Amino acid sequence: MNPAPEERHPGQPRPGQPGPDYARLAALGPYFALDTAPTGPPPPGFRPLPELYGTGPDSPLAPRIRVVAQRLGTAELRVAASILHLGLAARFWSVGIGSAVLLGTVPTLERAWVRIPDQGPIDLWSPPEEVRPEPGELVDQLHHAVLIGQLEPLAAAVRAAVPLSARLLRGNAASALAGTLRVLSAQASLPARELVAQLLDRPPLAGSGTLRTGPRGAAFRRTSCCLYYRIGPGAGLCGDCCFTRPPARPKRLG
Repeated sequence: MNPAPEERHPGQPRPGQPGPDYARLAALGPYFALDTAPTGPPPPGFRPLPELYGTGPDSPLAPRIRVVAQRLGTAELRVAASILHLGLAARFWSVGIGSAVLLGTVPTLERAWVRIPDQGPIDLWSPPEEVRPEPGELVDQLHHAVLIGQLEPLAAAVRAAVPLSARLLRGNAASALAGTLRVLSAQASLPARELVAQLLDRPPLAGSGTLRTGPRGAAFRRTSCCLYYRIGPGAGLCGDCCFTRPPARPKRLG
């Protein structure tokens, strides 16, 4: 929950003060970074974030899926689409959860811009957001800003480019969320665990996996598979996969 006004998170500004210092997130790694600037347009090469979720002929995800497939060495576009979706979900969760536990607030990304680099996570830029006096509980902010605001349109755009199970994409979102928790365990393990556990108990992520926490950290086991094992015989399984061994692939006839 958000602290009371007299007990606000040390990183959360009061109404009328400058916005949160999102530059602090970059210290956690490139997946957490959110570039902000007080004035001026976004840097060259950026486009409005909603364009990432386009489904028309100029959709940026369709060609990106083909690039990912080529780099993975697979002819199955659905495998590449799933892996791309998993990485993008991790990017948005990292910004949201990282900001929640370090700054006490969550960026809405309502006016964010995005750039797709040749390698690595997408670049995110946003003008400063107005400090809202009643932002609501952090878990509600995360649910609205990340799940509803980003991951739902992202899943729709991926499925428009390549047919994939909605259950698989929900599992990817849950897996990315749990992965963000593992990265943050050294910085703010208890607040992060509480937020992640609450999000995994809410629809649409409820039932997508099981989170267990203990003295050695958190472990997650999803109820679906991201298809990574289908890249090739040596790919193996992800650490949170529902399978205990790669499923046998059907033999070709003739």
